[in-house]
Amino acid sequence: MSKNPSENLKNTRKNQTSYTKSWKNAFMATPGPKSILEYLYLFLKGICMGTADIVPGISGGTVAFITGIYNSFLSAISSINSKFILKIFRLNFKDALSEFHFRFLFTLFLGIAIAIISTANLMNYLIHEYPIQIWSFFFGLISASIFFVLQSIKNIISIIPILLIGITISFLISGLIPLNTSEEPFFIFFCGMIAISAMILPGLSGAFILLIFGKYEFITSALKNPLIIENLKIILLFCSGCIIGIISFSKLIRYSMLRWHDYTLAILTGFMIGSMRKVWPWKITLETQIIRGKEYVLREENIWPSFDHELVISLLIMLFGFSMVFLLEKLTKLESTD
Repeated sequence: MSKNPSENLKNTRKNQTSYTKSWKNAFMATPGPKSILEYLYLFLKGICMGTADIVPGISGGTVAFITGIYNSFLSAISSINSKFILKIFRLNFKDALSEFHFRFLFTLFLGIAIAIISTANLMNYLIHEYPIQIWSFFFGLISASIFFVLQSIKNIISIIPILLIGITISFLISGLIPLNTSEEPFFIFFCGMIAISAMILPGLSGAFILLIFGKYEFITSALKNPLIIENLKIILLFCSGCIIGIISFSKLIRYSMLRWHDYTLAILTGFMIGSMRKVWPWKITLETQIIRGKEYVLREENIWPSFDHELVISLLIMLFGFSMVFLLEKLTKLESTD
């Protein structure tokens, strides 16, 4: 032990510096953005995912596919594994951090959260005031994403049966009538598990699943007033279900992508194609129901549009949405080559 106080102070500072560096090394050890521009790109993709997730009929998973981060998203979620949890319990936080894709998930989920909080009212307004134009835009986005996903399948002929199964499942789910269901804690937890699982599947909307379960308004009302104790309990139950659902389901999808790549992409593409039933812009309402003072559509029927100036505008918006996917794809390629 040194008797020199200044030397002791120097050693202490040196130890503190190495401790800080080790935390920095742990932080930078796993995949994620490295430059400010990469952080901004990922954050904007999170904004797009969050905006999609609040719209019944549109999937955040579809946006992840479009923007080229779907595999990275699944890998990041899968980093919350038994090794990570064991290191947390052993208080080995630096090693746990090096296992966890923190930079990627924090940036992405920050964008998703901000989008859900800030754009919920705007999207609700646009869908109610300009439904044909908004759904035309979404229709163009999903159509282009289907094209890009099919391009990544090597043998199209062999996957046709699986593709048809995915189309059928998604088509039937999109036509289900919303239910009135229990408000018991176990069911709120279950809704969180299923909704978040649908959110990471292209073509299956978590918001729409909540609408089918009769819990869309129930959950969104709680989110609007989170400081009320009863609402906070609902949010915590729902979020707990989301955490369990996304961790377990992402591992299943990731394993399937690694083991049966083409077949997994085929059924996911089928989900997107089948969901076009819900996204079709031109509809007539057959049955509605008032839930908590708001009117919700129970049954609707797709129709062919009339040829007028509104159709021309909608087709141009659809083309714009379709083109945006090509632009995002090019930006993603440029980002990966930098």
